[in-house]
Amino acid sequence: MLIVERDIAVDMGTASTMLFEQGKGVVTREPTVVAVDKFTGKILKVGQDAQKMLGRTPANIVDIHPICSGVISDYEIAAQMLRELVSRVTSFSFFKPRILCCVPSSITGVEERAVIDAAIEAGARKVYLLETAVATALGAGVDISKPDGHMIIDIGGGTTDVAVVSAGGVVECESVKVAGVSFDEAIVKYIRNKYNMLVGLSAAEELKRNIGCIIQRPDIGVEEIKGRNLANGLPKTVEISANELIEAFVEPMNYILEAIHTVLEKTPPQLIGDLDKNGIIMSGGGSLIYGIDRLIERSTGIRTVVVDDAVSCAAYGAGKMLKYLDDMQDGMMNFYRKRQLKA
Repeated sequence: MLIVERDIAVDMGTASTMLFEQGKGVVTREPTVVAVDKFTGKILKVGQDAQKMLGRTPANIVDIHPICSGVISDYEIAAQMLRELVSRVTSFSFFKPRILCCVPSSITGVEERAVIDAAIEAGARKVYLLETAVATALGAGVDISKPDGHMIIDIGGGTTDVAVVSAGGVVECESVKVAGVSFDEAIVKYIRNKYNMLVGLSAAEELKRNIGCIIQRPDIGVEEIKGRNLANGLPKTVEISANELIEAFVEPMNYILEAIHTVLEKTPPQLIGDLDKNGIIMSGGGSLIYGIDRLIERSTGIRTVVVDDAVSCAAYGAGKMLKYLDDMQDGMMNFYRKRQLKA
């Protein structure tokens, strides 16, 4: 009997988790959040269903985000969440799948082991790791096999990864814990300081999506946002303009620009010419903020473009890698690299 491999690529991010099944594409796209009964420890809802419960549940039900800054922060919950999502894909299969997981370029050995163990607990037969920057380059249509430098900037929910990819690997990288959530928190902080009003992160995120910008927009949008007046505790509504958000985003944006310039400074001179020719590729939900690509282009002098499907780019790139699993080394990347260096 012919056994057909069931291969799955997983992009488990701070904000969302995507599963790519070979031959089918992205089959699961869920928020990385789990609703848990804190008294019994039982998982009640996962993903979209759990997100709908945020802020609307009794005190005994808490929401847990098991991925923080691109790595696992709550191993047990992450493993159970991944098991639930993988089971939706493999429910009619008798064979355990091979799973390819996207991980940040700056991941440590301990963090790698946590990802591998969580995937095995979720039902994987073998686990392979792929750096997110490499997956993004593949998803953007870059031929990574050539010794040709490409800069990748992935602004996710909790982490911004800046990396230079060449000859199938990462040459230089920098990871900062400033990303999409940091922009939401910057909005909350700005409104609290200027209007003495407290708003939730979900309301701040919606404002960011609607009128968020890094440089001045041609259409100056204005949005109403509701919150709590910190002076008397009563409901309050204020109007926020897009130009105000530029001011709010200055601090997190400076951290990202600093990381980009750090990577450029460390990049070998031979590859700098490639970057000038090939440009900078941006992905992740944070790259969709209006004007962020133009500000980076202005700061670096290098042409910068945002990929078509910025949110799913890494998942599609990891999906392309599934056909090469037989040629990849399963297990920990750091351990394998050390063994190669010794040899």
